[in-house]
Amino acid sequence: MTSTASAPPHTSTTVPDRVAARAAEHPDRVAYRFLDEQGVETRTLTYAELHRRALGVAGVLRDRHTRGDRALLSFPQCPEFLIAFLGCLYAGIVAVPVKPPRRRDAGETTASVIADSDAGVVLGLRAGLDAVDGLPGLAVDEIGEGTGRPEPGELAFLQYTSGSTAAPKGVMVTHANLAANEDMIAAAFGHDERSTVVGWAPFFHDQGLIGNALQPLWVGATAVLMSPMTFVRRPLLWLEAISRYRAHTSGGPNFAFDACVAAAARGPVPELDLSSWRVAFDGAEPVRPETLRSFAATFGPHGFAAEALHPCYGLAEATLIVTGTGAMRGSRLLTVDADALQDGRLRTGGGRVRELAGSGVELPGESVRIVDPDTAVAVPDGSVGEIWVRGPAVAAGYWRNPSATAETFRARIRGEPDAYLRTGDLGALHDGELVVVGRRKDVVIVRGRNHHPHDIEATVAAAHPALQPGAGAAFAVAGPAGERPVVVQEVRREHRRVGDPRDVRAAVRAAVAREHGLTLAELVLTLPGRVPRTSSGKVRRAAVRALHTDPGFEPWNPRTEE
Repeated sequence: MTSTASAPPHTSTTVPDRVAARAAEHPDRVAYRFLDEQGVETRTLTYAELHRRALGVAGVLRDRHTRGDRALLSFPQCPEFLIAFLGCLYAGIVAVPVKPPRRRDAGETTASVIADSDAGVVLGLRAGLDAVDGLPGLAVDEIGEGTGRPEPGELAFLQYTSGSTAAPKGVMVTHANLAANEDMIAAAFGHDERSTVVGWAPFFHDQGLIGNALQPLWVGATAVLMSPMTFVRRPLLWLEAISRYRAHTSGGPNFAFDACVAAAARGPVPELDLSSWRVAFDGAEPVRPETLRSFAATFGPHGFAAEALHPCYGLAEATLIVTGTGAMRGSRLLTVDADALQDGRLRTGGGRVRELAGSGVELPGESVRIVDPDTAVAVPDGSVGEIWVRGPAVAAGYWRNPSATAETFRARIRGEPDAYLRTGDLGALHDGELVVVGRRKDVVIVRGRNHHPHDIEATVAAAHPALQPGAGAAFAVAGPAGERPVVVQEVRREHRRVGDPRDVRAAVRAAVAREHGLTLAELVLTLPGRVPRTSSGKVRRAAVRALHTDPGFEPWNPRTEE
């Protein structure tokens, strides 16, 4: 696959080097602005302040810990997380960002990360350190500024995967990986020091950390940041921030764009001018063509240009981004033969069709190939196979997991010497565009035909207005005659107490039969918030399948709702 984008020459510069240079050249330039739940700017950090406070943390870490030790980062969405993260990079300490524990299950997840990473300290705010048991704590909000020169280590941080299909593993991201991926993002998005970024994704997720927080530092720009819960409660506040701060770049998973459309439908829509928005990246979960169309139609009257829509593809094992659309190129939508797609071919037209969104082209310095996952033979354009990636942003492997590292990061195409990353995602190339069609482990095979879960899920959600888009899971369970398709789907909050489940079931079954030629073995309609998700909002299909088996989901029955 040949790249069509251009990038600045790659150098050995690291994030600490860049921040130190920015602090020296433009000490008073604002690196970060933080907004509260009302969208009010509450805190700012200049490049000089960020640099000095990170050096203060680095000094304490160097006094107490050995280079290469791991440090857990457990913070709410606040400036101290970024100060702590950079302090770790400056000191040569390996940062391990985690979701701050609040509930029992979240605490168990954190405990498993502590055990796997063998972290020796937890960095957090004084008020939250008690939530993490068994580790000495370091309150970053009580550490002053420091001086000195950063000495970055080779391994920058461990990015624990979200666990949408398996138990989380620690991806080893080096300084070189991080530098390469930041260069790729800057090239794909057309960034420079004037490119303000607005973001709300959590810092313990790769999109929030690498895309929203570190990319602006890399190019010397400003980031305007809010908490994920602010976005969840008031989606249009995200767009207000883009409008007010004249953002060049902002984005999120597909559900974020759906949430804005739904909020606009409920009304009222605040006064917005989205004409500055040049890169509206859509990634971290399958991109739905209907989402792209509805968002552009809803916010076009508010200055949003459809050409700004920027579907992209990436994963933690490749640091973050793999393919990008290019600034103001717009999305590419394909109408393909549904029967051919089930047979592993991407062919336009046909009688029964499916619409797919492209995820952009490969970026400078990398190679994206489509490979038969069973034979390791590269397949021609238009054929569906596993997406394999090679390049300087591909991470070093999984922390202390050599067998999984060999399987995932050391794959070789038959007849070729280079090692590739096996992504586990299925896709095809069409005129240079990567089209992602699903996860290999999630494919539902019925009577020898491949059905991709997110296609079924999209059909189900669109079948009746009572159903919540992006809140369902399709999977297979074993039966005496082979795999049997099952769907678990949430209803919308406004339909929790109203509606007729029989009408909804009939509409869903008819739509799935018509669009996919499938008869659902089971259709579970459940209440809002019951389907488990990852930190980036992806539905955890494996967890849904396990919960479906035992103990099951609370059914939607509006007659019993009080």
